[in-house]
Amino acid sequence: METAGSCHFYRLTPRAELAEYAGRLWVEWGPGYRAWIQRGDRKEKPVVELRRIFGEDPFPGFASLILNLSELASIPSGWAAVLSATRGIYLLTCPRTREQYVGMAAGAAGFLGRWREYFATGHGGNVGLKSRDPSDYRVSILETVGTAATTADLLVLEARWKDKLQSREMGLNKN
Repeated sequence: METAGSCHFYRLTPRAELAEYAGRLWVEWGPGYRAWIQRGDRKEKPVVELRRIFGEDPFPGFASLILNLSELASIPSGWAAVLSATRGIYLLTCPRTREQYVGMAAGAAGFLGRWREYFATGHGGNVGLKSRDPSDYRVSILETVGTAATTADLLVLEARWKDKLQSREMGLNKN
């Protein structure tokens, strides 16, 4: 049996200064695909593409989320998916008057759908907000519910939060 030639073994170690390019840099290998050894010092290997880093900020969690309504259009798509799929009780605050409104997101579009109504109309159909100058309200989530929760369940939770925060007496809730 005749050997095809000598074997070359190389110990490769990643270089820290090039770590940001890992998985993003595409190089044209050229017609030298038959050769086992490719030497960059003898044959140029042009860069074909340097892909952008894709990523979005991780969802902060329901308890930590605080948004201005004006930010809804620019939230990451992953956040939008989570907020659209989740229902529950939220707090809407007016930074100008410092008043609060407790509401529920019971529809199929979840929190995001409900908040988009506020952004579009300034009041979302709520009596206590209709007479107000639509300011850039802030929203946060007080409580989430599972998919088995009914509208009646949500109404009970909403009433409890209105009592806890006294949003009927000192806020924007009229019911």
